[in-house]
Amino acid sequence: MTGDGRTTTAPPAPSGGAVVALFGDRAALAERFAAHLATTGVERGLIGPREVPRLWERHVLNCAAVAELLLPGERCVDVGSGAGLPGIALAIARPDVTVTLVEPLQRRVVWLEEVVADLGLGTVEVVRARAEELHAAGPRFDVATARAVAALDKLAAWCLPLVVPGGRLLALKGRSAAVELEAADGALTRLGARSRSIVECGAGVVEEPTTVVVVEAGEPVSRPGRTGRKTRTGGTAARGSGRTRPRS
Repeated sequence: MTGDGRTTTAPPAPSGGAVVALFGDRAALAERFAAHLATTGVERGLIGPREVPRLWERHVLNCAAVAELLLPGERCVDVGSGAGLPGIALAIARPDVTVTLVEPLQRRVVWLEEVVADLGLGTVEVVRARAEELHAAGPRFDVATARAVAALDKLAAWCLPLVVPGGRLLALKGRSAAVELEAADGALTRLGARSRSIVECGAGVVEEPTTVVVVEAGEPVSRPGRTGRKTRTGGTAARGSGRTRPRS
């Protein structure tokens, strides 16, 4: 129930096969995740009630489509995980990938812990920290993901020091991707990025493909900081090929 007394329930999974195509035999887990988002996620302010009717297309499937960019066995850090988007969606779609959810706000961390435990996602870890606080430990992830966290230049400064050389930042950016990539060009160069491109994921599966800025990390960039406080460990799937759109 929301603060104004309205009851929220998860919308039914969309027809057309996208849920099964992206989650396979873990589709039921994806439905349970959507139920968490639509109920306790709304009650605790992680998702706005107006997002519930478009929960699947705009949030769950939009995030899960990015799973095609992950290699088997990779280590992924989801920065500013919030409501577990894209981190939990990716962990459900890709049980072969380990996912660390990094979130600084305690109330969100508690919710993420509860959801991870309820879904039984054994290769998901929740860490209460800001990304910068993890820099001192050095790069140890293959991939960093982020959605609706910050402008690309700032996001890259937070995320690239967390990934190994040759690793990637996958920033879900939507229609602002090209503009943000152009604006961040100088910052990415200073951060040692080897390459950057715009990729569309889920073409032919989801109604609107997910637009992702892919930045390949060069030599690690270190910044002083404190190691984040680990709060819980707790889930992880085949690589497809994103469609690359050349930069304008």
